[in-house]
Parts: sequence; structure tokens; C-alpha cells
Amino acid sequence: LSIPTLFGRERPSGLSLFSMLTLRVRDVAHATPRSLIVQLDLAGAVLEYRAGQAVLVGQSGQPARRPYSLALAPHEARETGTLELLVGLDAAGSPGPHLPELAAGMRVDVDGPVGTFQFPDHPRERHLLFVAGGTGIAPLRAMMHDALARGEQWAVSMVYSARTGDEFAYGDELRALAKTRRIQLWQTVTREPAEAWTGWRGRIALHHLQEMVQDPETLCFVCGPHALVEDVPRLLQQAGVAADRIRTEDWGS
Repeated sequence: LSIPTLFGRERPSGLSLFSMLTLRVRDVAHATPRSLIVQLDLAGAVLEYRAGQAVLVGQSGQPARRPYSLALAPHEARETGTLELLVGLDAAGSPGPHLPELAAGMRVDVDGPVGTFQFPDHPRERHLLFVAGGTGIAPLRAMMHDALARGEQWAVSMVYSARTGDEFAYGDELRALAKTRRIQLWQTVTREPAEAWTGWRGRIALHHLQEMVQDPETLCFVCGPHALVEDVPRLLQQAGVAADRIRTEDWGS
């Protein structure tokens, strides 16, 4: 899936449990200067999905749709009665013509779930690695929340790349999880001025991943811009991870 793609109302083929809902926007808040956290009120409706999947979203009654990964684990959506999306903004500060004047109270049509990028029910690997770029953090956050809630003894790591230090969506949450040792976290920026960032710099590289891949039997999930999704699986294989343990989603902005 790719965010710039526009969808009509046609039902995607091969989907069971596909729903078409009209929901109200409960809340809209800035996640970063170039993205919004959008909460949709289920209001008693049910959307069955797997962590990592997406929905197609657009203004109610209009044909244009764009896919957005669900940023909450399924159990969180049930408990809170909400769906949460991380919505990228264009240079004008707009999500695009499919969601004009996005604000609380707006009605949107939601179709889905879609996508085969999913956290498995019973992974046999004991190490999990999530690699995100930009808004590609959304499905990985849902997967991570799903994994952490299961009570399994997984070692969970995340490598997250953004253009600048203020473009890490859910950054405070991730750093809090790292501080309490629930996850291992590495962040790298690609455009931040030297005086404004003291952590990793540059695109995700082999040495970043080698820090995280302590076991070749690590199950890896990669989501972000096209270049990241092209490069990271190759680097992971150089770090010793077999190709069949690497799952990817191309989520360009």
C-alpha cells in the first residue's frame, strides 16, 4: 500500500470480514509538524482487524479514499471504542482532497481492513525487530502494542528513522517504553542540524541493525518510505537474518 494511492468504493478482492462504516472523528491532534493523530469514534460499531492492517478512509459520501494503517492494537480499539490513524500532511498542511478540513465531528467513510502486513498469532521467534521510517511507525506501533500485551517473553527492539528530531511520531511513548526496558530503541535523523540532535544521524545502516540483531532467528517488520523498504531487508540479511523472517510494507509519504 502507498498513501498517495486513491481508492474508489469498490470492495477489494479476497477480503473476508471487510466492513464499510461511517464514523465521526473524535479528536485530531498534531503528532509531528507533518502528521496528525486522528481518532475515530466506533460508537458501538465493530471492526475486526489484525495488528498491522490498514483501512481506506475518505470524507463521507465522497469516492476518494486513501489507506491508513491502524495505529492501535485490536484489543485497544475494542477497549477504547476508537480507531487511531497517523495521517501524513502535504506541504500545504493538508491530508489531501479525500479529507478536506479534517476536524473533530467530521464524518468519514472507513472501509476495511486491508493488507497482509500483519503480526502473526504465534510467532516462534523470541526476538522481534521493528524498523520504521516516518509515518510507517503506525502499523509497527499496533504490532508492538499487540506483542507487549500478550505477556510473552519476547525481546522487542525498534529502529526508527525520521527527517528531524521533531518528526518522531509517538516519540515520547517509545522513549518511555525504552526507559522502563520494555523495548530497546534506536532513533536516527537524516536532516537535523548537528547542534539540534545528539543521537544517531543518517539513513538506517548495517551497523544500526547489527546493534539490534542479536539472534539470527529474529522476526523483523519493516515499514516506511520506498527507499527504506528497499534497503533495510538487504541490510538485515547481511546482519544474518533469513529472508523469510523479514516482513515489509511500503508506506511512502
